[in-house]
Amino acid sequence: MNNKNQQILEGSRAIALTINNIGPAVISAYPITPQTHIVEDLAKFKADGDADYEYARAESEFAAASIVEGASAAGARVYTATSSQGLLLMAEVLFNIAGMRLPIVVTCANRGVSAPITIWNDQQDAMTIRDAGWIQMFAENHQEAVDQHIMAYKIAEQTNLPVMVNIDGFVLTHSYEPVIIPTRAQIKKYLPDYKPKKGQYLDPANPVTLGAFARPQHYMEIRQDLHNDLMSSLNLINKEYIKYRKTIKTMKSDIGCPMSDFGAENNGLVEYYGPKKPKIILVAMGSVIGTIKEVADKTKGVGALKIKTYRPFPEDAIFNILKKAKYVAVLDKSISLGHIGPLASDIKSAMQGKIKAKIQSFIVGLGGRDITKEMIGGIVREVKKGDGGVKFIGK
Repeated sequence: MNNKNQQILEGSRAIALTINNIGPAVISAYPITPQTHIVEDLAKFKADGDADYEYARAESEFAAASIVEGASAAGARVYTATSSQGLLLMAEVLFNIAGMRLPIVVTCANRGVSAPITIWNDQQDAMTIRDAGWIQMFAENHQEAVDQHIMAYKIAEQTNLPVMVNIDGFVLTHSYEPVIIPTRAQIKKYLPDYKPKKGQYLDPANPVTLGAFARPQHYMEIRQDLHNDLMSSLNLINKEYIKYRKTIKTMKSDIGCPMSDFGAENNGLVEYYGPKKPKIILVAMGSVIGTIKEVADKTKGVGALKIKTYRPFPEDAIFNILKKAKYVAVLDKSISLGHIGPLASDIKSAMQGKIKAKIQSFIVGLGGRDITKEMIGGIVREVKKGDGGVKFIGK
């Protein structure tokens, strides 16, 4: 594949086309802004006879999550999407899905949570359920979102861990960009048909119990197993990233567009963009990375670290980049109220005693507030002061 395969598509449309080409057996969803276009397109594909999946309309996000949970427990490949309050309404089921080790893929079109009501983008919704036991990925652009969804199914079905692909609401869901949509044949070469093993799904011929009642002498070990498997998935995520790039060539570096003129490092967990010996590194997730890269291009000594996989937390991959810097500014599009940004908190905790750089937490873009190059330039100047604490930028 090359540039001639690119289409100019809305982000939601690109994801819907990708899911249809992946070919889940069951889709269930409830419309909530800004993920609605994804499930509308999937419903239309089914109505027009262009899809083979069962499309189950649900009366709420809780019901939609429950439907795909049941279908997955019966051995089917499934899909759903949600956002904001809808994700929070799914919370009980999301914890059950992870605990039952069901390989479900969910798209979260990130949006702020109430109150007050906002329909615009930040990442507070995903942060609120970061401890549910799901692998969490964050996409910078349309192409990365497409690629992450395909890899998500491969990773989920190998690990029996659910995967959530996060895309910034409106910024990605409703904008138009060049994107390559792999065909069904190309996807199948990388992602074969789903064939769960015996004991992983409900089967009258081979009875199993999913989500059993656990007494104190068993519960802790079960949760530890889930934690250990999440941490072990870090290596698999990297391996699948390499396999994907070899099998399905959609990424910029695969189609003749270098990702960086500097010392770029790119894998399934993180991407670094900037000088080989940076003085300042700006860390973030999602679409804001594009703006940060523009600032890095024009600001001497500044690099950008994109966190692609947030859970499990890629501590070693982050350390390998941040150890080069004198200052680290973490830009969170969410806030752990009463503390600092969630990503900043994780990085500070993981890097304590390992790096000399001063790490500062900056909160940006809440409720869809624009994040400009000028604001990021201000963060570059502010981080040098090393004041500590947390700073809200853009008020």
